[in-house]
Amino acid sequence: MKNTGKLRGKILFITGASRGIGKAIALKAARDGANIVIAAKTAEPHPKLPGTIYTAAEEIERVGGRALACIVDVRDEKQVQQTVEAAVAKFGGIDIVINNASAISMTPTLDTEMKRYDLMQNINTRGTFLVSKSCLPYLLKSDNPHILNQSPPLNMKPQWFANHAAYTIAKYGMSMCVLGMSEEFRDQGIAVNALWPRTTVHTAAVEMLSGPDGALYSRKPEVMADAAYAIISRDARDYTGHFFIDDDVLLDAGVKDLAKYACYPENIHKLATDIFLDDTEPFAKL
Repeated sequence: MKNTGKLRGKILFITGASRGIGKAIALKAARDGANIVIAAKTAEPHPKLPGTIYTAAEEIERVGGRALACIVDVRDEKQVQQTVEAAVAKFGGIDIVINNASAISMTPTLDTEMKRYDLMQNINTRGTFLVSKSCLPYLLKSDNPHILNQSPPLNMKPQWFANHAAYTIAKYGMSMCVLGMSEEFRDQGIAVNALWPRTTVHTAAVEMLSGPDGALYSRKPEVMADAAYAIISRDARDYTGHFFIDDDVLLDAGVKDLAKYACYPENIHKLATDIFLDDTEPFAKL
């Protein structure tokens, strides 16, 4: 998907933007000349994961955007509020919020420590609610405000709870924020939507969890970045309360070649479907 310039000058507040999907979305918007607030915890290099908020800021500015790197734990109300205030002081407001930060532990109930349960709830559900709430006073002043959560459609089939109830509850909490806030702020013109990948998306963090072979049947983070770009470029009053799937968005936007998003294009028809999706023929449209 080509950049259109629609995000030039827009202020994006992106959680977890130091690497992976969050950084890919930031770079996509930056190519339009957007202002990016990198709200993430990684200030020092991780021993196994590349990238910090500062290296992400350098990449953003290299491709044409402006960046504000902020050390923030989305569980901490004071840190979030201070980051929002810093963003407004530097850029003059907030137009778009991307709730990308997330914790994952796909463990069954007996193997899920309460410390891990609390981490997922506090980052995924509470963090999404807190960041959205803190940014809303400024979104209400924007001419095309969007909140986009990286969370799945609400699928109540027991199979999506049986093996990792704690994680499902935490991710669905993010999706329930979409369900509630989209209706709450519909009349004020704030779009609140969710975006979820059709297939597994290969990032450094995923590789650390599943190993390098996961890339064989996965897509690149750019598939989510391009889909997010298409959503937040739309008129907020016309698109709210949706649970978008990345390749549906891209096909609707006229993207013809989805093979380019595959880590290994020769495996385009063998890609692994992501969780929470029931579509048994996810690539029939390709």
